[in-house]
Amino acid sequence: MEVDRLDGRNPNQLRPLACSRNVLHRAHGSARWSQGDTIVLAAVYGPKAGTRKGENPEKCEMILKRTLQSICLLSIHPNTTTSVIVQVVGDDGALLPCAINASCAALVDAGIPLKHLAVAISCALAENGSVILDPTLVEEQKMLAIAHLAFPNPPLSVIPKSSASDEVQPIEHGIITSVTHGAMSVRDYFNCLERGRAASAKVSEFLRRSFQLQVSEDSSKAI
Repeated sequence: MEVDRLDGRNPNQLRPLACSRNVLHRAHGSARWSQGDTIVLAAVYGPKAGTRKGENPEKCEMILKRTLQSICLLSIHPNTTTSVIVQVVGDDGALLPCAINASCAALVDAGIPLKHLAVAISCALAENGSVILDPTLVEEQKMLAIAHLAFPNPPLSVIPKSSASDEVQPIEHGIITSVTHGAMSVRDYFNCLERGRAASAKVSEFLRRSFQLQVSEDSSKAI
């Protein structure tokens, strides 16, 4: 039995995606990411000499930090700090995945060397056992459980060749980040995992088209 969605989407349907890069001119890299009415701005500053100590980030900030650290090639710029600042413009559900996707796009815009991208998606489990993708805030509040998932994606599949790292890195056939809220069985979790991985391929394809379009526009302006 499927859940009737207020916006008319089917269970596997994502909200409209939009991504713009180089939106903040004082940052080394920036991006604006939106999924429906959830809108996030991300700005990257660095790498800069020195390291930070004594920070006590909130839970969501720590999840985001660890996700981004896992995809960056930290050995290329040792003893430096790269800051990623995230601003929530609108929150209508799936906020953490949107923040991850925005931050990854900003890292690409800043030219930070990456092992791979983290492509994130939200899955929600209803009381009847059905799963929906990319829930709105109202849908999240009605769900039995939520899973925020980030999957590795080869950089060459979405990043222009000139922006990708020359260092060959193995791509994990697994998951980078998994955060759940609420109670779900192992079977339900793996169902979310399977659905989320399939949806991440759609997000990856959107990123590839978005990045290629931006590179084409930048090349046209340079001529």
